[in-house]
Amino acid sequence: MKLFLAGLATETNTFAPLPTGRPAFLADYARRDGSRQPPSLSNLGTREWRRLAEADGHTVVESLTTFAQPGGITVRAVYEELRDTLLADLEAALPVDAVLLFMHGAMVADGYDDCEGDTLARVRALVGPDVPVGVELDLHCHLTETMREAATVMVIYKEYPHTDIAERARDLYPLVIGAAEKRIRPVMAYHDCRMVSMWRTSREPVSGFVRRMEALEGKDGILSVSFGHGFPWGDVPDVGARMLVVADGDPAKAQALATRLGEEVWAMREEAQTRHDTIDGAIDAALASTDPRPMVLADIADNSGAGSPSDNTAILRRLVERRVTGAAIGMFWDPGAVMSCREAGIGATFDLRVGGKAGITSGDPVDLRVTVRGLADDHSQGGLSGGRAQLGPSAWVEADGIHLVLTTARQQPFDPDAFTGLGCRLDDKRIVVVKSMQHFYAAFAPIASEVRYVSAPGATPPDYAGIPYTRRDGRYWPRVADPFAEAP
Repeated sequence: MKLFLAGLATETNTFAPLPTGRPAFLADYARRDGSRQPPSLSNLGTREWRRLAEADGHTVVESLTTFAQPGGITVRAVYEELRDTLLADLEAALPVDAVLLFMHGAMVADGYDDCEGDTLARVRALVGPDVPVGVELDLHCHLTETMREAATVMVIYKEYPHTDIAERARDLYPLVIGAAEKRIRPVMAYHDCRMVSMWRTSREPVSGFVRRMEALEGKDGILSVSFGHGFPWGDVPDVGARMLVVADGDPAKAQALATRLGEEVWAMREEAQTRHDTIDGAIDAALASTDPRPMVLADIADNSGAGSPSDNTAILRRLVERRVTGAAIGMFWDPGAVMSCREAGIGATFDLRVGGKAGITSGDPVDLRVTVRGLADDHSQGGLSGGRAQLGPSAWVEADGIHLVLTTARQQPFDPDAFTGLGCRLDDKRIVVVKSMQHFYAAFAPIASEVRYVSAPGATPPDYAGIPYTRRDGRYWPRVADPFAEAP
């Protein structure tokens, strides 16, 4: 068989001040050979599909693979250019026996609330009704009816942090091949949970729910089970959590299970919520700890992985004002500060203005007397689900016992080597502040005395009831106590 592979993805925070343009996609971009490149976020799915397809003796035709760092709304012309490149490559490859696409599910461009649905509908129009189209999605996706109608089967990551991207690609492949060979007939059903929140699969009760989903797959005609958490900071009509179940030829069975599992999500809504500390409350807890390991504080509202600028200064300011020592914080996206540090050189001490530059959610800059402790021309860190994540020219500076990592590439910390790779130790710190919502967890939790989540100002605040949506109605939890009882 001839298989067509492509990847086009980003996660859009429609409230973020930063446009997502061509450079963001080109930072992780390949055409026709992306699945043969070293692992990166853009190709984790296509690498698996090529490996499996070639082992099975299939022919592979590949288009673009690209994944832009999450940010604000994608520039319309950029989205259309990338989409049309994918479509042109597909048209040139026709006829194909199956299509496998690596997407996100929460990409928004100027004029397109549902980029994935738009692309999938155009793919479907090209290949016709009988060619299977399989899609792998991030769990922070907006599951739209257009996507369901255009795709044959969709599989969503189950873990947050996303440690299972390659595994989910391996789940999708046999479903698409089985559909192409007419051995199975996937049908998909949704259940709208009417909830907007975040679910961390690293702890109960959500981790147990993930295991229950996995246990249902491959039995009694159920092909796949996914929980689409939704991306809260996307102001689109379909934002919110949905269950997705794929059954073999039985839509009623798929719908019944989707509804039952959605009711389980509703039942655990309170227990699944994350406790959020104030800035001072988190600092107090860390300073009071007698554990020799550092306490890790997550600055969730300034998480670049959800489109935030990653230059908010609120927590840094309080550390300075309280004269806390033995603290590390990162990563600040501040190319200008990095340039100044590179100009000064290691060992130099000078006045440096940090952060507070990108927009209103960034807060005010903080002026520090810093010493440059470490520099790298091409810094990187361990990547999500393998590979290396590039951070560009970067600096480690110290200001009166507070250690900062500054980067030129906007990215959240995935791995402690974001700090230690510049020479900044963490085992001798009392506090480590990571500008991340959850993807830090897998690598940082093992070195931490405790992980706490901090509600500070930023572009992704955890006030789900107060998100100023204009495109969806207000009948969702926690904005209303029981959205199923509210009149439409």
